[in-house]
Amino acid sequence: MLRWIILVLIILAFDLYAFQTIRTLTKSYWIYAIYWLASAYVVGNFIYYYSNFVRGESFTSEHGYALAFLFGLFVPKLILLLFMFGEDLVRGVLSLINKASKSSPDSIAYSTSRRGFVSKIALGLAAIPFASFIYGIYRGKYNYKVIKHVLYFEDLPEAFDGYTITQISDIHSGSLESKEKISYGVDLINEQKSDAILFTGDLVNTKAEEMDKWIDVFGKLEAKDGKFAVMGNHDYGYYAYGNDKTLNDENQRQFEEVHKKLGFDLIMNDNRKIERNGQTINILGVENWGASRHFPKRGSLKEATATIGENDFNVLMSHDPSHFDYDKMELNKTDRNNHDLVTDETNVINFEKHIHLTLAGHTHGMQFGIEVPSLGIKWSPVKYRYPKWAGMYEVAGKFLHVNRGFGYLAFPGRIGIWPEVTVIELKKGSKMA
Repeated sequence: MLRWIILVLIILAFDLYAFQTIRTLTKSYWIYAIYWLASAYVVGNFIYYYSNFVRGESFTSEHGYALAFLFGLFVPKLILLLFMFGEDLVRGVLSLINKASKSSPDSIAYSTSRRGFVSKIALGLAAIPFASFIYGIYRGKYNYKVIKHVLYFEDLPEAFDGYTITQISDIHSGSLESKEKISYGVDLINEQKSDAILFTGDLVNTKAEEMDKWIDVFGKLEAKDGKFAVMGNHDYGYYAYGNDKTLNDENQRQFEEVHKKLGFDLIMNDNRKIERNGQTINILGVENWGASRHFPKRGSLKEATATIGENDFNVLMSHDPSHFDYDKMELNKTDRNNHDLVTDETNVINFEKHIHLTLAGHTHGMQFGIEVPSLGIKWSPVKYRYPKWAGMYEVAGKFLHVNRGFGYLAFPGRIGIWPEVTVIELKKGSKMA
């Protein structure tokens, strides 16, 4: 209860200060009433959904919208607050100067006029994030982008020259709403006609059952050499059931059954061989492995590569990009939530067997950021948590691709970081050739 009281007090302080902008521009009590009623509804709605959230519940779209409305309303108010606070500082300094110089009352009128001008500028700027939130919720989360990469490898088997992989990640079916829009995204994946589809985890938010009503949609995915998948941190049931082994085991059983219905080959610390003209490449899949102590660590590269040859060509699916080159291995020896401990103490870069391409997801690009490829602009706050957060990276001749995600979680929208369908073509030879 105390935390909710503190939250309300903080928001009220924000509101009171931001309200000064409204008072400066209008004397309409109707607008005042709308301002305060909207704030009360948004805060009340957020508290209703989150104060009653308990273990065992699924994180639903209603929870997402409650969070979105809170941020959608108060991020613009933060801009108003910053502008008005800055104006108050300037006005305070000028007031002291006026008193010291005994200026005429005309300076007060000028100050009032300036405050009105600043209020209009502040409202105009605050409208930008507000409009962005609205767009992100209603259009942005369905603004699917097909991003294509061509990668060259000297040791790629000749039979796989031109082989194509479509990667998708982070469906988060518990958040999805429009079957029409999602079906469009699925059709877009099929239109790529890739040889294989690789899904890099987070099929659900909390429970396997969330996918039940979407099986008919995602079951339509097609690829000649099959559809392969791994588990993400949200797929294990910990967010719903904590450390209840009985419930988690049942969730795991249901989760594996869902994959069978979807036609997905769920790879758990294992590998699959794809053969062409007597030559092969390996699709490796590990369970979740990440830097955070909050997530289960079951991934094992040693198990996944136990049956492969020293000179094989390997494509790895590992949900969390931290697995690629995380260098603080001592943190993996303990787990704050008593999840299964990590089975390996190495990352992909330092692993004994060569892994040519790693596919990951997990970050969603935070569903918020700015990307202008033509200008080389690529930024999201998530970069400060995950240095490799979206797109293609190369380290020591090994590639990592981090997919921005197909679905969304918590905030039911995307702003600047659009849902992604990745198509990767493997080519034999050197890029410089």
